[in-house]
Amino acid sequence: MQFTPLFSKSESVSAIMLKVLFALLPGIALYVWYFGPAILVSITLASLTALGTEALMLRLRGRPVAPFLKDNSALLTAWLLALSIPPLAPWWLVVVGTAFAIAIAKHLYGGLGNNLFNPAMVGYAVLIISFPAQMTHWIAPHGLEQGGMAMSGFSFTQQLEYIFIGVLPGHVSLDAVTMATPLDTLKTHLHLNQPIRQIFDMPIYGRLGGHGSEMVAGGFLLGGLYLLAARIISWHIPVAFLGTLMAIAGVFHLADPAHYAGPLFHWFAGASMLGAFFILTDPVSSPTTSKGRLIFAAGAALLTYLIRVFGGFPDGVAFATLLMNICVPLIVLYTQPPVFGKKDGVSGNKSVDGKP
Repeated sequence: MQFTPLFSKSESVSAIMLKVLFALLPGIALYVWYFGPAILVSITLASLTALGTEALMLRLRGRPVAPFLKDNSALLTAWLLALSIPPLAPWWLVVVGTAFAIAIAKHLYGGLGNNLFNPAMVGYAVLIISFPAQMTHWIAPHGLEQGGMAMSGFSFTQQLEYIFIGVLPGHVSLDAVTMATPLDTLKTHLHLNQPIRQIFDMPIYGRLGGHGSEMVAGGFLLGGLYLLAARIISWHIPVAFLGTLMAIAGVFHLADPAHYAGPLFHWFAGASMLGAFFILTDPVSSPTTSKGRLIFAAGAALLTYLIRVFGGFPDGVAFATLLMNICVPLIVLYTQPPVFGKKDGVSGNKSVDGKP
């Protein structure tokens, strides 16, 4: 299997994947703190489904099962998908999305190292297109009240009952314990011609993004910085993605601050931090060249902003990732350095001793 030169030769695939999983823990811990433990159920379901589907596909392909199960790549796909969908999603939704991600998006292309698209984002795209209603039941964070009920009153047992059998206590309605995401709320109220300053006065919003969700994004930022310090990922994709997103959001905000949110909101709302450090940096479905990574991430940031602001979906990280995955072969073709003694792939000039 081939990986980017950034990875140390002494580290195995399983060790690298384990470090990435470890880096997700701060964000997951804050997720549990603000939104309750239902996310742990989704992660567990997705993990079991990913491992089971991985074993089944390896058997069908006549490959050894144990070595591939131990590389932790299926677990990483499961965790990223679980973190991208509502924690109150019914159990079958998690299973369907995860199984599709592993069986189709990963093994249909030949397994780890051969997939063109990010498997977790393929699973997410399938779910949000096929089951849009189930993908809107996001738990409201602790500290907010909706329908007269505190979110902390929705116990873990009640969450389990809803996830597995679709039943809520008689005195609780689904609208009382779920709410739209900050991005969705912003888009809805902007369509009603409300100014952003008035929208941001709503309790759902915090100082930078959504109440609670901005802290979760901060947790993923902390994990991402760990990956950079451990040299698991390079700086190119996170810096290019966040920098381009800040630049685009800043231009629109300066031009019309009443109708376009500022850069920090777009950083700490939605899946920006998760995408910048954990999704776009997938070494298989992203470019292998430094210049290519910059172009890839900048294009993903542009698409993310356009989808968020002008598209039909509240967040655009998943679809931006998949669209840029399509462009990776072309990006690599035009950004790879000329090989010694070979003709330049673009100009046709020979390169000898690094000189044309």
